Amino acid sequence: MADKTKPGPKDDDAANDGADPQKPIEAHVIGQFIKDLSFENPNIGRLLSNPGEAPAIKLEINVNAKRVQPELFESGIDFKAVASIADGTLYDLEITYAGLFQLKNIPEQALEPFLLINCPTLIFPFLRRLVADITREGGFPPLMLDPIDFAQLFMRRRQELAAQGAGKPN
Repeated sequence: MADKTKPGPKDDDAANDGADPQKPIEAHVIGQFIKDLSFENPNIGRLLSNPGEAPAIKLEINVNAKRVQPELFESGIDFKAVASIADGTLYDLEITYAGLFQLKNIPEQALEPFLLINCPTLIFPFLRRLVADITREGGFPPLMLDPIDFAQLFMRRRQELAAQGAGKPN
């Protein structure tokens, strides 16, 4: 006979958000791909006539995610690099690199951080290689990106959104 005085599983938020607390989270990379790519090399003549000047490189990176199907999500990295010298822009690289991820048994409150931290971390090495190859094939030294702390990027974005929300009048 079962002891009815022992507490059973609690009916908490994790159990009600579609995730089973008894099952482990499952995450599978279904695929990864270049979603958008643009490389402009507008001033190659200037580079050939004055190759000695070191360019200033401006980098921008953003992450985004969306649900494609109930358990299928797309997580992408938007990356932009502009290299310029005093005479103008050497190159302008814009790329969106994304992955499709099948996620099961993940609590709803963990979904956004997982899609904006863990998923970009998995696909970043492939984006890094593409950026180096594209800049090299464009006639420049390869642009080697340092690793990116997507957790820090996520937290900074959260703080910016909170500050914007706090600054809005009611």
